[in-house]
Amino acid sequence: MKAAVYLFLVAFLALASSCAFASDPSPLQDFCVAINDTKTTAAVFVNGKFCKDPKLATANDFFFHGLKEGNTSNQLGSKVTLITAKEILGLNTLGVSLARVDFAPKGLNPPHIHPRATELFTVLEGTLYAGFVTSNPENRLFTKILNKGDVFVFPKGLIHFQMNVGKSKALAISGLSSQDPGRVDIANTVFGSDPSISQEVLTKAFQLDKGTISYLQKQF
Repeated sequence: MKAAVYLFLVAFLALASSCAFASDPSPLQDFCVAINDTKTTAAVFVNGKFCKDPKLATANDFFFHGLKEGNTSNQLGSKVTLITAKEILGLNTLGVSLARVDFAPKGLNPPHIHPRATELFTVLEGTLYAGFVTSNPENRLFTKILNKGDVFVFPKGLIHFQMNVGKSKALAISGLSSQDPGRVDIANTVFGSDPSISQEVLTKAFQLDKGTISYLQKQF
């Protein structure tokens, strides 16, 4: 009797474990449209990248040279240099990527999201004001003044930003939990989509007049 109970518990725990860990793999792009005709050339598209024969891999497949200072001579005063599986082929399937973020004085990395990654943000130089906003309905803002050596986490899929509040240049490095984290800039996406989102939609969503919406769309 005890043996039967023991076997039942083992089977139950195994079943519970398999259910707990079963899930779809995380997507590596915005969408992957399924096809039924496997004879077409489109059938070779995969959710990520194809892998080369490991015997043909070299050290250069895991190497990137020249993570240099970015040009911050732009309206925002910031430059993000992203290192993904496109730049380091050996990152494919490893689920991580890297970003260097340079800031001019008062430079801003504007509100944006990474739909496929959590970000671990580390300040190497300067002083930055950073924060993120939680999802509806709380929309709670978490902010922090970050100095050299400070680390801050931006959870996956949440709107976040950084701004240089110091008097000199600032530099940060980010680790991201995807080989292709994606980036959606809120202002660019909403006001600079192609084709444009209907002004009727935007005026109602933002509670602004059409003139203001038209002005904002022209900026992007």
